[in-house]
Amino acid sequence: MNVAILTLGSRGDVQPYVALGAGLEAAGHEVVLATGKGFAGFVAGHGLRHAALDVDLFERMQTPEGKAALAGKNLPGTIRKVMATYRRLLDDEWAAAQGADAVVYHPKALGGYHVAEALGVPGFLAHPVPMFSPTRAFPNPVLPFADLGGYLSEASYGAFLRLLTAPFHRTINRWRKASLGLPPRRFMASELGLGGEPVRSLVCCSPRVVPPPADWRGSTTVTGYWFLDRRDDWRPPSSLANFLASGPPPAYVGFGSLVGWTPERVVAAAIAALRKTGQRGVLVTGGGRAPPGLPADVYAIESAPHDWLFPRMAAVVHHGGAGTTAEGLRAGKPAVICPTTLNDQAFWGRRVAALGAGPEPNPQRKLTAERLAGAIRAAVGDTEMRERAAKLGREIRAEKGVERAVGIIEGVEQQRTRWHAGGDR
Repeated sequence: MNVAILTLGSRGDVQPYVALGAGLEAAGHEVVLATGKGFAGFVAGHGLRHAALDVDLFERMQTPEGKAALAGKNLPGTIRKVMATYRRLLDDEWAAAQGADAVVYHPKALGGYHVAEALGVPGFLAHPVPMFSPTRAFPNPVLPFADLGGYLSEASYGAFLRLLTAPFHRTINRWRKASLGLPPRRFMASELGLGGEPVRSLVCCSPRVVPPPADWRGSTTVTGYWFLDRRDDWRPPSSLANFLASGPPPAYVGFGSLVGWTPERVVAAAIAALRKTGQRGVLVTGGGRAPPGLPADVYAIESAPHDWLFPRMAAVVHHGGAGTTAEGLRAGKPAVICPTTLNDQAFWGRRVAALGAGPEPNPQRKLTAERLAGAIRAAVGDTEMRERAAKLGREIRAEKGVERAVGIIEGVEQQRTRWHAGGDR
């Protein structure tokens, strides 16, 4: 079977799909993974064929300069340039998927659903956040609400999809007609299964972390996490190894990239909280500069593999990104999650707290050194919380998320093959 995987974004948007691709290749299938050019070496390093997507402009739009351009006086011209580039991106996705028997796509690859439809092959919307499968159990995880009530919670998924696709609606419909030979859609409702046959969704997180709601359709499966372990023999700097050996396990502190994204006061509050608790810490700057005047019991490093670092920590303090949350839970360490707003981070913070694997989330907009110090004390000192986190880690490490996803993709393709041969009619 030939499988096309389409994804774009940051390392966190690519790494789980590389893990899936490696699992498919190990099962005897051929994979092409289409993503940004900057990931060519990463993809090829795991034995997968890489197809380049032209995402340079979109990556620039995520920088402070790009966001300023969107807010500037020449907004119409900027939008026209973005749409022209987006049309090329859709064409790249279509070209990469030629000959595929199945298509797996990240929701940011907005052409994925349409490519599968045009090819007449199974398509699988894959994402670690359950934000595309409507349920009355909880609102869309990107919204800052724990509960909206059953009807409004379910309705929030369609509202989010409308907001997500609105800027691209006209471009996608023109592309559907010109390049795919498909009729336009009034609303991309079928991506959520709102009318017609529902899309197949693979939620690549642990069912222990997000138990499947009773009202989810059978087309959505929580597979377990898609972890990609290191293939190289990474060795820590000697200074980090010496720091870890010089005292009790420290707390990890990291908020993604500290360059322009995390307010200085949040980092300062985290360092002050470590001082208040007497807790040693490892501050991961994500490419930014470490704040001046760090205490001797706080070690700063630009980056380190989570699957190496987290098992050596007493707790993990972070922003609540899906990938970081997953790695912390796998390591069996209590998590102190400090989310920003209007994304899935608060959702993961609430889930960790509900599982007893960490204290209640501490939103960054309200973060103080005193509040964070209390949360760190609980994460490090609460024996029951530590035991619950350790037990959850053992359960997650026993899951086989990639293998389950591969089995689902194989099963759908085998069913389709039998149907075309007349066996299931």
